[in-house]
Amino acid sequence: MTTTSTLAGDQRGMSLDEVLALPATVNVVTAARALGIGHNKAYDLIKAGQFPVRTLMMGSTIRIPTAALWEALGIGSLRQGGPARAAG
Repeated sequence: MTTTSTLAGDQRGMSLDEVLALPATVNVVTAARALGIGHNKAYDLIKAGQFPVRTLMMGSTIRIPTAALWEALGIGSLRQGGPARAAG
């Protein structure tokens, strides 16, 4: 049986492959899932100016740049031509 590990070790988390496949920007719910936190907590952190990733306001819509999300997760170099990740 094969299991897929999740970032932040959380049921709500995303696998590394899922995070690396994200589009250029994501919504707050997706970013929260990648970070392993609930979306309500994410919105609270954004409101308090303490969300660990830069946010973009587009009218009343909040978007998170995926490259900044990768950096916050410590995986930015994997997608930006850094060392190849090991299989497995």
